[in-house]
Amino acid sequence: MNRVPVYILDSFAALAFFQDEPAAGRIEELLVKSARAEVQLVMAVVNLGEVFYKTFREFGADRANAVLELLLYEYEIEFADVDQDLALEGARVKAVHSMSYADCIAAALTRQLGATLVTGDPEFQRVEGEVSVEWLPQPGRS
Repeated sequence: MNRVPVYILDSFAALAFFQDEPAAGRIEELLVKSARAEVQLVMAVVNLGEVFYKTFREFGADRANAVLELLLYEYEIEFADVDQDLALEGARVKAVHSMSYADCIAAALTRQLGATLVTGDPEFQRVEGEVSVEWLPQPGRS
């Protein structure tokens, strides 16, 4: 059985999609491929929480709830719970690198699944040699 490529979405990727930033096209492409079972998309629940609170803060509760509904029920994204192994692997990343714990969880999940992390968050430059990263364009940059 051929295994499809696995991509980890962090909050940067999801927010870029919903805010129609330069990276939105690539995320849309991955969502279409995921719906066709050509790729597997995974997001840690802690990163889902980041998307929710950042959307809530910037756009309000209604939009945050709408985005949450889409992520959970409309798109083919698997949500990874943060179990003890993932929490501790994230803690190991955090102990060595100065980055947010949520980003450390995304990096640890990427490593755990042998996946590629899809992000434009510059914090991940700190772990680029340790995990595979597909860099998305950032707003205001070409």
